[in-house]
Amino acid sequence: MRKQQRHFEKKLHTRAWFPHVPLAILVGCQGVLHILVAVLSLRTLRRVLAAPSLSALAGGVGIMRIGDVTHIVVGVLLVVVAVGMLWRSRVAWVLALLLTLATVALEFSPLSRVSRPLEIFSVVQLLLLLAARRSFGRSSLATATLFAFTAVALTLGYGTFGALFLGDGFQPHITTYTNAAYFSIETMSTVGYGDIVPVTREARLFTMTLIALGLGVFATSLPVIAGPLIDKRLMNLLQPRRTLKMKRVEHIIVVGDGALAQDAVRALLARGMTVTHIVAAAPAAGEEQSEDTIVGDGSDAETLGNAGVESARAVLALSEDDAYNAFVVLAAKEMNEQVRTVAAVSDTRNTGRVARTRPDVLLTLPLLGGELLAMALSGEEIKTDALITQLLKLG
Repeated sequence: MRKQQRHFEKKLHTRAWFPHVPLAILVGCQGVLHILVAVLSLRTLRRVLAAPSLSALAGGVGIMRIGDVTHIVVGVLLVVVAVGMLWRSRVAWVLALLLTLATVALEFSPLSRVSRPLEIFSVVQLLLLLAARRSFGRSSLATATLFAFTAVALTLGYGTFGALFLGDGFQPHITTYTNAAYFSIETMSTVGYGDIVPVTREARLFTMTLIALGLGVFATSLPVIAGPLIDKRLMNLLQPRRTLKMKRVEHIIVVGDGALAQDAVRALLARGMTVTHIVAAAPAAGEEQSEDTIVGDGSDAETLGNAGVESARAVLALSEDDAYNAFVVLAAKEMNEQVRTVAAVSDTRNTGRVARTRPDVLLTLPLLGGELLAMALSGEEIKTDALITQLLKLG
């Protein structure tokens, strides 16, 4: 059964698009649905937008409902986050999870007018995000900063214009952008000095939604950005000896999660070689792993850069996905033309396609096994050491 599943995954190249692409589409669709639900419920939207000034808009609080505006903001945030999920971004997954939690809470609150199917849709999406957490392992400080800044900016914009829109509902009244931005930051950060207090029902409902969005976006953006930097600093302080052992010079990079990659790592380490192992998902607790393991996409330039491909001796693409191995070779050659590359081929029908990437060694295991079997049955002498040395020209 498991063999058939692997064959099915190889045939459809699921590693390249599943499950991050379907989940990104799902999150994006949920965002669009929230926007549509809100826009359709604003039956007098044209009248509000035609108001001559912001003060006239402020008098129309009974026309534009706070719940609808909240759905629009959450919907826009979900669409933005869905784009990041296409890149397997870890921070995009975190923000999607938090926003989905916020939408579930919003849909079951008095502010919501959504239908029961959309509520079920949000709960199912939350469960799917939790189940696929290991598929989003790319952690880039630049990407994290971009999405965190976008989420904070949208939420801050919602809070600022919402506070100014409902200015008469606060005590004292909010009449300037400065006071509106001050109240938004004060509320999003949950400081709450109490110098500006919501006194009307609409203002209090708006403040509740701003607090919920602030906890889900603003309060998590700083840890997402600063977390990796702090963790790296703590590792350097607490484990300085281990860090010194991981000087990646003239080392061998092994890419892959399967048995072949793991056996290759063990064999190379047993011979005293320095090995950096790139895996797509973090190993489970108690599972054997090499000392220098990187979780990420081996075909991604950033991941190969972190593994030190510029000073590497060789890159071994030994995953069970032939297309993925080809992309690893292309990325490695692009970053370091001198590095030796080995590409494993699990299906002989893909040999020609993988060979077009011009790896230094094309390791076609089924073909190699067939040749060895034929040599053994025909009585030819098999010199294993010479065969392996000729096959892997790494010396």
